Amino acid sequence: MGSVLQLAPAQVTFSGFYSSGFWLLFSGVILGAAIRYTGLGNRAGALLSRVTGRSYTGTLAGIVAFGLALAFIMPSSMGRIALFVPLVVALADSMGYAAGSNGRTGMVAAAAFGTWLPAFTILPSNLPNMMLAGMAETLYGVQLTYWEYLVMHFPVLGAGKAVLLVLLIRRLFPDRAPDVVPIQAMGPASRSERRLMLLISLCLILWITDSLHQVSPGWIGLAAALVCLWPYAGLTARDCIHEAVKIAPLVFIAAMIGLGAVISHVGLGAAVVETLSGYVSFSPDNVPGNLMALTGISTLVAMLTNLPGVPAVMTPLAAEMARLTGISLGAVLMTQVLAFSNVFLPYQAPPLVAAMQLGKLPLGRISLLCVLLFVITLLVLTPLSLLWWYVTGSIQE
Repeated sequence: MGSVLQLAPAQVTFSGFYSSGFWLLFSGVILGAAIRYTGLGNRAGALLSRVTGRSYTGTLAGIVAFGLALAFIMPSSMGRIALFVPLVVALADSMGYAAGSNGRTGMVAAAAFGTWLPAFTILPSNLPNMMLAGMAETLYGVQLTYWEYLVMHFPVLGAGKAVLLVLLIRRLFPDRAPDVVPIQAMGPASRSERRLMLLISLCLILWITDSLHQVSPGWIGLAAALVCLWPYAGLTARDCIHEAVKIAPLVFIAAMIGLGAVISHVGLGAAVVETLSGYVSFSPDNVPGNLMALTGISTLVAMLTNLPGVPAVMTPLAAEMARLTGISLGAVLMTQVLAFSNVFLPYQAPPLVAAMQLGKLPLGRISLLCVLLFVITLLVLTPLSLLWWYVTGSIQE
């Protein structure tokens, strides 16, 4: 549309297709297909049944922990949901939790939220993260490093929210202890499984050390995807591209990144900031207030649109926001994470909607869980996150 209306040059309009965020999404889809094809997903399910424990609370904690660990090795949230939720449904059956029971609902909710919500603190693991990374690089030449992003957000919004999830789900969906699941012996890993585990391990090491080698996480993920697609590697099916790769999500993220570039190019960001500044009193002398105001604006954008809408709308405004508030550009960009990691209702998050369909989760009770998480995050975890930024020196005035 930007090219048709002559709002911006083609290289600006289509910049999303060569951003790192676009290729992170692509690589996540391919890695998810490889995990399913090689049988590594089934092995992960067997491992899950060993670590969930014999109490209901321990089961929920094990599922959330396993889902969060899965987010470190599988970038695509949709892929994790598609892999993890059916495994947990099957595990709930084996533990004696019937369809519609609190135990099954709680376990599936723990799988859906646990592998998605705390993963906003892991750079390649969710769509808004990748959009933010791609747009920050496209608009400002700012490369978000895996390790710095993790240190800045994971201790509070990652680990803290994971603990909060277990406590809230246990409270909202109480049930008895699960039946004891007999542990089945697993055979040795196949050659394809070993190859994929080695590839994922190497990928994770390179992501964690990206501040040292300066290679973008998107290009690391793309290289791993190409290895998975290599016919002689035996990691994906011959028709993987046709079966696993859905064009719509890829075009969506590219379009959103390109939209941000067009907004910046035509100067709309500066106009919007000027309007907002008339309602919000930004002052270079009030950094905590500025940070809360920026988070509030981003949260409102997320509620009016959806979570990926936050980086699409807010990233082009970041430079002007930094100028008005006296806060570093990097810190202004990171306030978006406080917003898009806090979901008010399920409609804001396509992965959550997909999980509700796969696991047959009740809309009303999951909406209540979202609202409680939203309020506690806004009142408790967000101020703690800002305090953590000060302690770690992440905010530069």
